[in-house]
Amino acid sequence: MFKGLGAMGDMAKMMKAAKDMQTRMTSLQEDLARITVTGESGAGLVQATATAKGELTALSIDPSIFVASEKEVVEDLILAAIKDAQKRAAEKTQEEMGKLAAEMGLPAGMNLPI
Repeated sequence: MFKGLGAMGDMAKMMKAAKDMQTRMTSLQEDLARITVTGESGAGLVQATATAKGELTALSIDPSIFVASEKEVVEDLILAAIKDAQKRAAEKTQEEMGKLAAEMGLPAGMNLPI
C-alpha cells in the first residue's frame, strides 16, 4: 500500500504500531481492574482482596482474633494483609505487563507505562 513512499511508509507503520499498542494498553488496564489477588496474614486469619491495580475490594477477618486485649495485634494483622495484597497486586501487574511486552516483541524487562 505504501510501497515506494519511503519515510512516509515507515511513518504509517509506526503510527499503526503506536495505535495497536495504545489499544492493547487500554485493554490491559481494563483487565487489571478485573483481576483480583488476595493477601493474608496470621496464617490466613486476615485476608485482604485487591484488584491488580491495587484497589482494596474486600477484607475478611476471622472472628476468633477479636479479643479486646489483642487490639494492636488485630490492627497489625489487618495492615499486614493489606500490604501483602498490594504487593501481590503490583507483582500481578508486572506479570501482565511482561506478557503484553512479549506479545508485542519488546525486550524483556522493558517497563511499559501503566
